[in-house]
Amino acid sequence: MLLKPINRKLGLVLAGMAGVYLFLSYQIPSYPYALVDADVVPKGLGFLLLVLSVLLFLQRKTETDQEKQKRSIPINELYILLGVAGFILIYIFFLEIVGFVIMTSLFVFTCSSFLGYKKYKTSALVAIIFSLLLYFLFNYLLLIHLPPGVLPF
Repeated sequence: MLLKPINRKLGLVLAGMAGVYLFLSYQIPSYPYALVDADVVPKGLGFLLLVLSVLLFLQRKTETDQEKQKRSIPINELYILLGVAGFILIYIFFLEIVGFVIMTSLFVFTCSSFLGYKKYKTSALVAIIFSLLLYFLFNYLLLIHLPPGVLPF
């Protein structure tokens, strides 16, 4: 009866994930000359996930039949979710090899096309401008170098 509601099960799973995430974030090396170190954001997100999972576990709301129906995913939407997950895995795999600008442009364009957006010229323009803007913002303003891949800049 303790783990009967789905929120308690999810709360325990998320708390376990937060614990592993926090353990790994404490493995990030610290640098002596940095004011804000590289581990600040991962540790903050880990503790936030831990607090939210505890709140989810302690929530006393009982699930109605209507909420159980909302939780079931139709099979065609499941295929869409799996397709987007596949695009994400392909993006992660080829990011270092091909480069940020090309892979992000392809990812944004193919995902928007896959999800039903039919204005291909607009989608391609948005994907290219978005990825170039992010690349130059990170590389030249924030001085965080993204993988250039096959591009010369």
